[in-house]
Amino acid sequence: MSVPHHHVMSRRGFCTCCVVAAGATALGGWLTPAQAFVEARDIVDLVRADAAKRRITVHSLRRGVSILEGSGGNIAVLTGPDGNMFVDAGITVSRLRILEAVKGLSRQPITHLINTHWHFDHTDGNQWLNQDGATIIAHENTHKHLLAAQRVEDWDYNFPTAPLSAVPSELVASEKTLSLNGATIALLHPGPAHTDGDLTVTFGEADVLHCGDIYWNGIYPFIDYSTGGSIDGTIKAAEAILAAATSKTIIIPGHGKPVSNRAELAAYRDMLADIRGTVATLKRQGRPVDDIVAAKPTAAHDAQWGQFLISPAFFTRLVYQGV
Repeated sequence: MSVPHHHVMSRRGFCTCCVVAAGATALGGWLTPAQAFVEARDIVDLVRADAAKRRITVHSLRRGVSILEGSGGNIAVLTGPDGNMFVDAGITVSRLRILEAVKGLSRQPITHLINTHWHFDHTDGNQWLNQDGATIIAHENTHKHLLAAQRVEDWDYNFPTAPLSAVPSELVASEKTLSLNGATIALLHPGPAHTDGDLTVTFGEADVLHCGDIYWNGIYPFIDYSTGGSIDGTIKAAEAILAAATSKTIIIPGHGKPVSNRAELAAYRDMLADIRGTVATLKRQGRPVDDIVAAKPTAAHDAQWGQFLISPAFFTRLVYQGV
């Protein structure tokens, strides 16, 4: 995700949203991320506590591909006789609910896990999945970030080094193709976008494409500049995904409504490009960031995209950093 990685889950019921909403009610407006963090005290424990009770919803797609919604980012699952593959790992405290949901799809073991990037809400389950026999595959920068403590400046939060059993053992530089359960699975690094280690995952025969946190469906995204993300890279990556998709492609976002399509992704790309252009113009005029936030350059999009944890003001500041 991240907001920072673990801070924003699906649109449905995520406790940090409750923290922010409570603050908005009390203070008459959105909390800044720093204020939300103070309110939450320990955001990691808060997220884990929420995930421990959150229901896992299964969305069956086609040709053995499904989505598990409710533990961190949206998890894709490919089932079949060769063993089950996960795309992203969710949060560890959801383990029993995740296993219960997967057993409803297949009794085969989980043999492969792909991380779309390093953020907590997508990799916290790495350790237990690896210990249960799953080989972890990720971009080489995800490997680098999990091997060291990481700080996300925009959230004023330090994340510890992951245990070695949670660190990917098979690395992708630019692209890689796997074959499993009769499916051709294409992994592609589109360049720095949400982070510098993003992967998209395409299930070829099913025509299903998982975007990771490059795409947030119906909500403003977080962009992690601390580990190489950028607004321009996010737009470029969204455009590359659009070029690879058709009107029949099922597109899975990292967050938001889990079953999406090319038209919705195109609307997301257009929103990003429009806000980026407006903020860049104001910045070129020499206006300071607080003035640009006050000008509300996201206003035309806020009703559709600004109703979750990444507030219009915070998203404006994220865009400002990258233009």
